[in-house]
Amino acid sequence: QLQLVESGGGLVQPGGSLRLSCVASGFTLDSYDIGWFRQAPGKEREGVSCTSSLSPGIYYADSVRGRFTISRDDAKNTAYLQMNSLEPEDTGIYYCAVTRPPPGATAICIVPAFDVWGQGTQVTVSS
Repeated sequence: QLQLVESGGGLVQPGGSLRLSCVASGFTLDSYDIGWFRQAPGKEREGVSCTSSLSPGIYYADSVRGRFTISRDDAKNTAYLQMNSLEPEDTGIYYCAVTRPPPGATAICIVPAFDVWGQGTQVTVSS
């Protein structure tokens, strides 16, 4: 019933930009923490950026800080990840995920903290 669908991935040259979208169905995003994760070949899935419905704090991985921006549009029930100045090291499958944190708490931006996941969208940065 609760589903997330990512889109917007593709092949891009180094230095280029992509905007990923994550559309939620079966629930409204405004009461959930949102996370973007990625998994490169042969590597573990890692947190890229997370934002909380209960806190203004936003997390960015050191490798993407200053280049990526997480946002949401409540009217469209959609989360976004704007990716600029892309590098080959950004290549991987990107997933959006959500979780409803405990009352008065905020989820940590790690895989075990999130419950509902999208199917992923491939991002390839190559010249």
